Amino acid sequence: MTPPLEAFVSATFPPGSRVVAVLAAAALALGTLTMSAGGAAAKPPKPAPGKPKPAPTGLVGSTLYVNPLSSTLEAAQSLTGQARADAQLLASFPSATWFTSGTPTEVRKEVHAVVTAAAKAGKMPVLVAYNLPFRDCAQYSAGGALDTAAYKAWIDGFAAGIGNRPATVILEPDGVGIIPHYTTLDNNTEWCQPAELDPATAASERYVQLNHAVDALKAKPKVSVYLDGTSSAWLNVGEVSDRLIKAGVQRADGFYLNASNYQFTTNQVVFGTWVSQCIAYASVVQPYVPGAPGSPGAFGECGNQYWNGGPATDWQGVAMSPYGEWTPDNADPALNTTGVDSRYASQLGSVVPTTHFVIDTSRNGLGPWQYPVGEYPAHEDWCNPPDRGLGARPTTTTGIDLVDALLWIKVPGESDGNCYRGTAGPLDPARGIEDPDAGQWFAVQARELIELANPPVAPLTCDVKVISKKLGKKGFVSLLTVRNLGTEKLKPWQLSWTAPEGQKSVKVAGMKVKQSGDTVVVSPRKARATLKPGARVTLVVAGKGSPGAAWQYLLNGRACTSR
Repeated sequence: MTPPLEAFVSATFPPGSRVVAVLAAAALALGTLTMSAGGAAAKPPKPAPGKPKPAPTGLVGSTLYVNPLSSTLEAAQSLTGQARADAQLLASFPSATWFTSGTPTEVRKEVHAVVTAAAKAGKMPVLVAYNLPFRDCAQYSAGGALDTAAYKAWIDGFAAGIGNRPATVILEPDGVGIIPHYTTLDNNTEWCQPAELDPATAASERYVQLNHAVDALKAKPKVSVYLDGTSSAWLNVGEVSDRLIKAGVQRADGFYLNASNYQFTTNQVVFGTWVSQCIAYASVVQPYVPGAPGSPGAFGECGNQYWNGGPATDWQGVAMSPYGEWTPDNADPALNTTGVDSRYASQLGSVVPTTHFVIDTSRNGLGPWQYPVGEYPAHEDWCNPPDRGLGARPTTTTGIDLVDALLWIKVPGESDGNCYRGTAGPLDPARGIEDPDAGQWFAVQARELIELANPPVAPLTCDVKVISKKLGKKGFVSLLTVRNLGTEKLKPWQLSWTAPEGQKSVKVAGMKVKQSGDTVVVSPRKARATLKPGARVTLVVAGKGSPGAAWQYLLNGRACTSR
């Protein structure tokens, strides 16, 4: 039997407290939820009239969507203390939403929900499609569709979920970098050789899958699509350029770099520019037909990061180092781009590269881990390396012509997998602990990323303490104690949140409340319109549905910690 409101209050707050007085004033409002048959329940107020928010027309210049139901906030629900606050802080930045499994119908519904919410807010969602057959060559992130037909159906469902709304799709991380039974331009067979696949057709099937995905997604009028361009520490420029063309990059919006990796942003700008220049050279200056017999053609002539000679260096060169930032005037030959830059200038002449790209900056603030040589059988520097930091915040205004955006593609705080570094495990020898499975929350790494962020990241400036109880058969009452932890006086202020499924906020004592769909906005009346630094205000929320707290609360649009 549900205890009456008075018992709830007396058990929670001391007699004579201000909250008791507030609750008393709200009693009439709460009573409307439990009136006898024949009485009318209070109706949620209609949303205030106003112009709809303009939808973004493309990724560049758009405002990125912060998903209020993100996997990061989902993880926060089972965390406490600093770990919970860390997850809520990371969730306050726009990160990609990953779709990794399900039937075509299931993925359509899941994509539809995210894209619909983003369109309602007038913001751009970033979605990751990650379901290729034999993705990650059945390693740490094993899974994916069963075969090409299943993948085509899945990606068609994904595209249908987007419909005519704006979205940016990061298409299949590792999809170009790891191709089963692939032979490189220099006739080397790569390591990914699953016995279940036919060596004669596996690589061509991968390109069939990726090209279908590009076409299905680009058939939607407001979708931006980017293909896997690996990173400056992976495939060489000519190799990845050839693969991108075969995968359909010229029909997509471009490619992405550094997904789930730690390479410096500066180096990705250089590398991505070289890839774009190589694509221009191979498709305009010296056109090359993918799959034609003979030498690597134009791609073999593309300057790359593994030997940086060129006209400006009298064709003297070395391999570029990932452990510093690449510039044209760097005194260290292994960090100097002049040779390759001059090589492309000579090759391209007046031809301008046009293939754009985006960069994952979620964890690259300090660059890659310079692992201790000889300490582990395999260094696996891409797998949960210690002491890394958040990188540049997501933005769609970069000031760099070919760079459309800096994005958080990998969700910071989620594990790269069980990193054994060539040992038998189960511990990660670089950390002395067992790492979570790929995609699971890794509180230790989340703390590192925040502590070592470059540029630094400030803590959240508000906190909401939530106590929620069932009231009657169909109602609930919640006490939200909101505290301004910042240095700024908020006048006016408002608190907003995404309500748990089926929950309707009907009354907030002494406040104005509006609920449109699952979005709730509470604002004070004139007498309580100011919230000073350090000040608290308690809201008494009465409504219909099951009791429960939102995953995150926003004070004047800024995320708060909650407990």
